Amino acid sequence: MSDLGTEQSPLRAAIVGSGPSGFYAAEALLKSKPVVLVDMFERLPSPFGLVRSGVAPDHPKLKEPILVYQRIAESPQFQLLGNVMVGHDISVEELKNFYHAVVFTCGAETDRSLAIPGENLLGSHTATEFVGWYNGHPDYRDQVFDLSHDTAVIIGQGNVAVDVCRILAKTVDELKHTDIAKHALEVLAQSKIRDIHMIGRRGPAQAKFTHSELRELGELADCDPVVDPNDLELGSASREEFADRRNRANMKSYEVMQGFASRPSPTRHRRCHLRFLRSPVELKGEERLERVVLMKNRLEGEPSQQVARATGELEELACGVLFRSIGYRGVAIAGVPFDERGGVFPNQEGRIIDGENVVPGLYVAGWIKRGPTGIIGTNRADSVATVKLLLEDLPNLDAGSKPGADEVRKLLKDRDIRVVSYADWQRIDAAEMQRGETAGKPREKFARVEEMLAMLDASG
Repeated sequence: MSDLGTEQSPLRAAIVGSGPSGFYAAEALLKSKPVVLVDMFERLPSPFGLVRSGVAPDHPKLKEPILVYQRIAESPQFQLLGNVMVGHDISVEELKNFYHAVVFTCGAETDRSLAIPGENLLGSHTATEFVGWYNGHPDYRDQVFDLSHDTAVIIGQGNVAVDVCRILAKTVDELKHTDIAKHALEVLAQSKIRDIHMIGRRGPAQAKFTHSELRELGELADCDPVVDPNDLELGSASREEFADRRNRANMKSYEVMQGFASRPSPTRHRRCHLRFLRSPVELKGEERLERVVLMKNRLEGEPSQQVARATGELEELACGVLFRSIGYRGVAIAGVPFDERGGVFPNQEGRIIDGENVVPGLYVAGWIKRGPTGIIGTNRADSVATVKLLLEDLPNLDAGSKPGADEVRKLLKDRDIRVVSYADWQRIDAAEMQRGETAGKPREKFARVEEMLAMLDASG
């Protein structure tokens, strides 16, 4: 019988990704009865995933889960190996030699495509690029967003779309005391955008934003929310949806929109237009984006199963910048099966599969497991479920000796990879907060990996 999971032979688990799913998986492993040593791999020097780089800077309370992750990271059985890209700096096959089990929690790192002509025109962007840019994510530090035009379009009506809309609509005074990246604030300060159109393919009853996020659009210092009352007229199927108590949250959003529609004519500097039953079919422009062609839709289907059908009626909307926010998909990692269509790692409830066969020792949790659904807290139950399966598999895992982090560090040092420990991250964290204090902000992030590593070198 295997003694894996004992003091003499601890279970060594690698977690790839340091966002919410990764930390909740680490927490579940560390709280389990077997003795477990957890090493977390993160390709950036900074942990916490989308809680750090995806949550809007004007929503600091949504970043409070980081306090939980910090406590998890302080466990003596936990190590962070930051600035290490799995599949590039170290292969998955090598990880399997160092660990008894590998849990992938690397999220959905890219946006779904509109798949329409002109999508790659200059001025057409993903929401991920913009959100990462204003949050100081190193991948997007050098992105350029031309806000010298008067009209911006956002395709999608989820909470990320609302975030993009709100950041475009806010004044510098509303943003300057948040942890928004300095380079982004400087560009936003020069913005000439006056009209922001947030467009959804279905109706107001099916919009995916939450009422609390939506309500904030009515509380901005210098931007009016605009909703055409005619757009709030509901068909019988949508009315039936609202009669279902399970759709109470959508009903609250609808009530917020009714409030917007009843407001007097806009008087403020900027306007945020909520528009429904339209889908982009083409982006037009000579050298850069100038117009978006929209197809008007109608809803068909039973309540809660309604789909948008094209009417054949087109309209054009002049715009200088467009952001698509229509969902996310995962990115493949060499050595791991990948479902190209679903944008996830194929799995059976968390066990990674290749075809119909379970791949021993490989597991998955979070968005890369189930797709981009739910909020930050949703990932805890998901990660716990995956860890439960991993622990059930303990008797079947390779019980041979696995060296873990110490040997990984030696391997990476030979490859000239600078591994950032959790203690290193704490030094970066303290420096960012000190920089922020000088500017009257919670923190001023380092927006380049080189800056983070240089800071560590300079501080010894």
